[in-house]
Amino acid sequence: MKKYLQLAFSLLTILPVGSSDEPPEPGDTGVAAIWFPCVGLVIGLISAVGWWVLHTFLPVLPATVLTLVLWVVLTGGLHLDGLADCCDGLLSAHKPERRLEIMADPHIGSFGMVGLVLFLITKFSALYSVNPANVFFVVIFSSTFSRWLVLIGGKQPLARSEGMAADLVAGLSTPSILMAAFLPVALMVLGGWQAALAAAVSALAVVGIFAFARTRIGGVTGDVFGLTIEIAELMVLLTYAALSR
Repeated sequence: MKKYLQLAFSLLTILPVGSSDEPPEPGDTGVAAIWFPCVGLVIGLISAVGWWVLHTFLPVLPATVLTLVLWVVLTGGLHLDGLADCCDGLLSAHKPERRLEIMADPHIGSFGMVGLVLFLITKFSALYSVNPANVFFVVIFSSTFSRWLVLIGGKQPLARSEGMAADLVAGLSTPSILMAAFLPVALMVLGGWQAALAAAVSALAVVGIFAFARTRIGGVTGDVFGLTIEIAELMVLLTYAALSR
């Protein structure tokens, strides 16, 4: 268990959790995925506590900016990198094979840069617009629920036969997906109808991402999973922002 918990944290965060002495095996990412919502909970909790501390000493605007910075830093920008790669590849006018090549290119293109900037502006504005009384819960819930939705992606066709997505699919089981749902469902119950609505909006957006990825590149990749997490978080934030009006 320790091996897979450490792997989950090392895949999704920059937190110093150490590494396992056990040798890696095919499918380890999929086995470790059961811990993804727990990792999301930790990311969200740290970010939410950061917001609470910052909001205590600063006005809402700078506190929101610095909270978003903390949120990004905790993940090492990994999911944002996937989002930028998807903007470059999925939105290009080339054939699917070329789109995959573009997504694998470590350099960011114009679509990726514009998409990244616009996304961060939107995410900041959504977080800023959430009722301050709800921010603590919303940050935790969005971070946790989004990382469970990635597990649903493990049941999608693969665009590549290798890589992180392929390793996740190889080791992921349906019982693991159901067991991993306990934490986000518990939070959703705690949050009431507002959390349920936000979860529904977020899940619909993710279904759309998976469908779009299938039409553009034939399936999912690790970059698509990064895009999934970011968009899922954004949809939760936007839903609560709309409810805060």
